[in-house]
Amino acid sequence: MVTLAAALHALASCVLGPAIAAISLGLVGPLAIGERLGRNARFASLGSGSAAALMGACGYFLSSRSVFLVTFILAIPTLLSLARIREREIDIAQAHGEVKREVPDKRATSVFTLVRHRTLLIFAGAMMLFQLANAAMLPLMAGVVTTRSSQWAPVLIAACIIVPQAIVALCSPSVGRKAQAVGRRPLLLLAFASLAIRGLLFATVRDPYLLVAVQIFDGITAAIFSVLVPLIVADVAFGSGHFNLAQGIVGTAVGIGASLSTVLAGYVSDKLGSGTAFMGLAGVAALGLFMIWLVMPETRRTA
Repeated sequence: MVTLAAALHALASCVLGPAIAAISLGLVGPLAIGERLGRNARFASLGSGSAAALMGACGYFLSSRSVFLVTFILAIPTLLSLARIREREIDIAQAHGEVKREVPDKRATSVFTLVRHRTLLIFAGAMMLFQLANAAMLPLMAGVVTTRSSQWAPVLIAACIIVPQAIVALCSPSVGRKAQAVGRRPLLLLAFASLAIRGLLFATVRDPYLLVAVQIFDGITAAIFSVLVPLIVADVAFGSGHFNLAQGIVGTAVGIGASLSTVLAGYVSDKLGSGTAFMGLAGVAALGLFMIWLVMPETRRTA
């Protein structure tokens, strides 16, 4: 039953992110989507932090099973909020990334044209490298903290989760505005640089309390990517009518990177130590940084 529940959770996760991005695009359009995605990320971060605190309190004062009941209860206001969005408020064509033309352009709406789109493939590859470097960092760090400070490990790990969430809540709307003002590439470079620095610091910092401060870089990276991933996909798929397919292509790359990250980093950590594993993850992040710098074009639209 636990495995079945985990599978259903994974299926829901595959749908919810792209669906929310598509609804947002249908509501505000391609020119305002950056700031809208920033606000989405802020509320998502606030919701994640609040839910974690509530579930932790219920698990501590009541029972571990109460956490799942709280999840069920929190789904009710979520459904009520979704019901408040009127169907007529969403431009369906816009939500798919379509643009109305006087003369239909069959090539622009071709699936094969989209899946061979150079920028989309470059970005999907960069996102695979990002998750390959990022997904295993927090689990590995949690193991290091537990080894070095077993008494305070739960508190320190909780702090390592809360710090990035707080930064995402504070910075995400600004990221959306900056992405429209200065472009996507500078922010992508900043995110990959922050990830590489985080990996290097995890490999060298010994004080478990300082590791919490290192998580500031995770907050910077999360704030940028929570906004830029659907935003760049919307840029690339603009006018194609296949925005959601493009999200799926990038999402597949993200899933592959995340799956390989934990397996490979865990193996290296067992064989060569956590320091070597963190250095390897930092190297992958640096590879992604160079990929964005050398071959990723700017995708920002001004009209």
